[in-house]
Amino acid sequence: MSNVAGKGVGARLRRKEDARFLHGQGEYVPNIAMVGMQNVAFVRSSVAHGRIKSITKPAGLEDLVFTIDDLIGVKPIVANSALPGFKASSQPVLAQGKVRFVGEMIAMCVATTRAEAEDIAALVEVDIEPLPAVTQMLMARNTEGPRVHEHWSDNVFLETKTEADLTDIKATAAIKVRRRIHTARQCMAPMEGRGVVATFERRLDQLLMYSSAQMPHINRAGLSECLGIDQGRIRVVSPDVGGGFGYKALLLAEEVCLAWLAMRLQKPVRWIEDRYEQLSAGANCREHDYDITGYADTNGRLLAVDCDATVDSGAYSLYPFSACLEAAQVGSILPGPYVMEKFRCVTASACTNKPPILPYRGVARTGVCFAIELLIDAIAREAKREPYEVRLTNLVPPEKMPFWNVTKKYFDSGDYPEAVRRAVTAIDLSKWRARQQQDEPDGRRIGVGFSVYCEQAAHGTSVYYGWGIPMVPGHEQCNARLSPDGVLEVRIGAHSHGQGLETTLAQVANSILGIDTENVRVIHGDTAVTPYSTGTWGSRCMVMSGGAVGVTCKEIEKRVRNIAAKLMEVAAVDLVLADGEVRVAGTDKKMTLKEVAHVWYRQPQLLPPDVDTGGLEATLGYKPLQDTGTFSYACHAVVVAVDTELGAVEILDYVIVEDGGTLINPMVVDGQIFGGTAQGIGTALYEEMPFDLQGQPLASTLADYMLPGATEVPPVRVLHMETPSPLTFFGQKGIGEGGAIAPPAAIANAVNDALAPLGVEMLESPITSRRLLAALAKAGTVAARA
Repeated sequence: MSNVAGKGVGARLRRKEDARFLHGQGEYVPNIAMVGMQNVAFVRSSVAHGRIKSITKPAGLEDLVFTIDDLIGVKPIVANSALPGFKASSQPVLAQGKVRFVGEMIAMCVATTRAEAEDIAALVEVDIEPLPAVTQMLMARNTEGPRVHEHWSDNVFLETKTEADLTDIKATAAIKVRRRIHTARQCMAPMEGRGVVATFERRLDQLLMYSSAQMPHINRAGLSECLGIDQGRIRVVSPDVGGGFGYKALLLAEEVCLAWLAMRLQKPVRWIEDRYEQLSAGANCREHDYDITGYADTNGRLLAVDCDATVDSGAYSLYPFSACLEAAQVGSILPGPYVMEKFRCVTASACTNKPPILPYRGVARTGVCFAIELLIDAIAREAKREPYEVRLTNLVPPEKMPFWNVTKKYFDSGDYPEAVRRAVTAIDLSKWRARQQQDEPDGRRIGVGFSVYCEQAAHGTSVYYGWGIPMVPGHEQCNARLSPDGVLEVRIGAHSHGQGLETTLAQVANSILGIDTENVRVIHGDTAVTPYSTGTWGSRCMVMSGGAVGVTCKEIEKRVRNIAAKLMEVAAVDLVLADGEVRVAGTDKKMTLKEVAHVWYRQPQLLPPDVDTGGLEATLGYKPLQDTGTFSYACHAVVVAVDTELGAVEILDYVIVEDGGTLINPMVVDGQIFGGTAQGIGTALYEEMPFDLQGQPLASTLADYMLPGATEVPPVRVLHMETPSPLTFFGQKGIGEGGAIAPPAAIANAVNDALAPLGVEMLESPITSRRLLAALAKAGTVAARA
């Protein structure tokens, strides 16, 4: 087993897929053209909560407009959690009787072009009786007032409790710090929005759907449930996808509608989301609230954390993750890698008249990192110690690995304190502390912030079953076939939409079979030709799909050895696979993989009688030794300059020390970290979707919804630690979401470090100029009064 010219595991190999992307040859849903294709536009609700009194189709165009009454037999989308107390919601694919958020689909209009379909949609008259809207998630537990779903007793999908007796700790703790921390609602902003093309193939009696989706097999299952047809009659193809981040990890009501329409019209139909639709109807992530208290001794050592957390889950429970994915996680992941004696947490998944929540890159971890890391800094100020020192005091030490934390999370490996120490050195903390003692020439204030996170990734069966998620992952499968010309075809059920799987999985095959990565074809995104998979989510692909490719290639390797051993009349153990060849160790005797494959396919008379009848094709499944997930981690260190006159924050330096276990391709890992960090900076400083009290979104264009650009994202220095996981095939850990988790906490802590002498502490993201100036004004007023 060896690499071809350093192309295997650990090589900084350029991404194979980039050749087509950089030459404009990627194929996305909008690029797919079919003869006679019709275009769809939707009539969407302009109110957040209301009763539909009537829908009037335009005269003469009735056959081109469809409402829920036309979609006979189509079932609503249902995603129920198995956790006790979960309240079920039923989402009709077109509104039925009521609308529950701005942007909810009411009618589907079809025409030759999108513009014509939009013109028809503009002629549809919808009479809606407005109802009081539920827009404040903290009011959700109130049994008085309006209900999003009338038959519920309140507006909470689910409440979870992690109980502990804190009586003694409350009475004796030297330090008690309580904070109210809030993160704003966001829109995910992939470059390519959602899109669907559907047609019905009469010869195969099969619905064919192209969708910009992260989990095509799950989408097929959901379509089957809603349409009432078996999964064999549905083929979902996910072509090139221009960014997912969780925004495309669901069954779309639009997918169900277009599937029904394609079968009804017997014509191909298409819907491509525009940015206005995406912003106004898709503000679906990150809105958390934490009432959190930390108890510590005089040295800042954590004794306990007590938290009441609320997540705004929107109006419906989406398929397949359900409405309580984030809040249910908060109660188990909030402590992270910190050692503490007791932990108590109550969480609520609030139901409001806003778009249903989806898991955005980092999922609940970004919110809990923001909460716990701001708390750590607050404790450090009380203890009069450097924040990094308090982290070193509380992080699990490497000698305690493997470690079960207070919520029974299994940390398999790592050296968290060392990551902090390296970050302190790399950011040159002492230099900035010295500079803080001098006035800046421009009057700005300098601050340094740290944050530590751990990312539970590649969650297995026990985790998702325990969380009550309707979709429970099992063994991840790979089908591999060595073709007659020696090319390896690798088929996986996950989907690559920026992760670089066409390259990294080829590197896995190279490390086992010695085959050139250029001779490995990774096939994904098509339910007709790939093994079943729950898809791409939770930083799972390199652990799960990578492991599946690994075990399957090991089986192919065994069969290649056995065939070659018979043909060259040597023992299989004497063979070495390298550089696309099968060599007899210590001799010049060899065969190419192509020659071995040719014998199997074209010269079977040369095969031994006891040859494996499975040939050079195998399908195997993989799960890590323990399926509770891997834990990658990092320490982010950031230096900011705060302009107290303008309320502006500039990032002067940014360092990340991360540990993703064995890095299959460090360059791909760097790309994932850079991209995630940019998104995290957006969460920290810019991105916010505010709603008014009537549930109207107030940032429905990119002029109002601020995204960080090249001038807002500084050069980021990434330092790698590689502590291999003892649980996975190569020791790799999931790392795809990590970059987005820590930046909001690190930046907020840096801002607070800069403004602490002024009595200002920012506890809400994003830290906009408006919020910053308001906090400074308030602190100034308080100081003046004092």
